[in-house]
Amino acid sequence: MQPALAWLLAGLLLVVVELMTGTFYLLILGIAAGIGSLIAFLDQPLWIQAVIAAIAAGVGGFLVNRYHRKVNATSPKDTANDIGQTVTIESWVSEPQRLARVRYRGTTWDADVLGNDRIEVGARLYVVATEGSRLKVSSVRPA
Repeated sequence: MQPALAWLLAGLLLVVVELMTGTFYLLILGIAAGIGSLIAFLDQPLWIQAVIAAIAAGVGGFLVNRYHRKVNATSPKDTANDIGQTVTIESWVSEPQRLARVRYRGTTWDADVLGNDRIEVGARLYVVATEGSRLKVSSVRPA
């Protein structure tokens, strides 16, 4: 197989996989492989193809990372919209440690259950805080 064709097929495969993930990083790698294919088509040695493709991937990865940081910096970090919302206990992960799985916004979340009250599966609780992707919930609605 010709190196240009190998680079091109690798790039197309990466772009197809990217269409299933949506992160843009595989798209950058696919474009870099396409650039490697172009360099191979120009009859450059393999090491030049690899170096130029690596540089393209590095620059593209840097730009995508910078874009993601810019977008995330302007997105709201405030989770005040979650405070006071109701959740339903689906199951206990560890009842002594007060860790549970709760149903919130149509999906299952990990939650720390505050307080010492006995709480049954299926009970409705309220979100009082968030910590990363974990909710803090209580039987008392926050003010």
